[in-house]
Amino acid sequence: MLATDSGALHLYDLRSKDSSFASSKPAQTHHPHDDYVSSLTTIPASAASTSGFPKQVVTTGGTTLAVTDIRRGVLAKSEDQGEELLSSCFVGGLSSRGTNVGEKLVVGSASGALSLWEKGVWDDMDERIVLDKGPGGGESVDTLVGLPDGVPLSEGGKGVVAGMGNGMMVFCAVGGQNGIVDILRHDEVEGVVGLGFDVAGRMISGGGQKVKVWHEVGDIEADEEDEEDGEGEEVNGKRAGSEDSESWEDEDSSEDEKPKKKRKRGKGLAGVNGTRFSFRGLD
Repeated sequence: MLATDSGALHLYDLRSKDSSFASSKPAQTHHPHDDYVSSLTTIPASAASTSGFPKQVVTTGGTTLAVTDIRRGVLAKSEDQGEELLSSCFVGGLSSRGTNVGEKLVVGSASGALSLWEKGVWDDMDERIVLDKGPGGGESVDTLVGLPDGVPLSEGGKGVVAGMGNGMMVFCAVGGQNGIVDILRHDEVEGVVGLGFDVAGRMISGGGQKVKVWHEVGDIEADEEDEEDGEGEEVNGKRAGSEDSESWEDEDSSEDEKPKKKRKRGKGLAGVNGTRFSFRGLD
């Protein structure tokens, strides 16, 4: 599935053996938005699905949200939300009390807010969470990622991480007590344009010319024991450990020239020494 700046949504069949992806024409083309498409999120297949593959995608573009079914075309389009919608992610496994089905789409806006949409109710948002109340409108939510099941919030439950235009990363609880849980900084100037989690539950953030790797501060105690035993794993020539979010350093920095900081214990994420990289010309 490929979303474009022209508002078109193309579906390519990668099973075709007669032509390569670069030279083939899309098997389907839909137009869920009049303007550009800013995000695309698949809706997981339901329990009744015989194939197990998702058939519907949610897109944001301009000030609207749309749902497209690859079998039937564009199914629904929301009301004009009055603000630019930039990012989205799907969160499942929530409480299904009352009319809630336990699945929501989280959408980030240019005004620094998250809107929660109940699956199947696409005409308008269900709830709204303000992440940034800056003067003249908040910082934009440029990217979103859901927290994996193995990385719960400090209070437990489901959550998302929002990458902001000012370089901040906001951890927000979704379902139950919605709200901000923690804030980290990726960069002082550049915005966060990419967020993800690897198979070990570490968060990867990207923006400007930096890529950073983060892990839970709760793992520090085990790291310290490894260091005392001389068994800590080396990363880029340094012992793997974790400090607070202000402790990032270039991989060629000398630890001998830096005063040691007291390590913090508790929940949350912090940077791993030696895992920040810079690339010239990376936008």
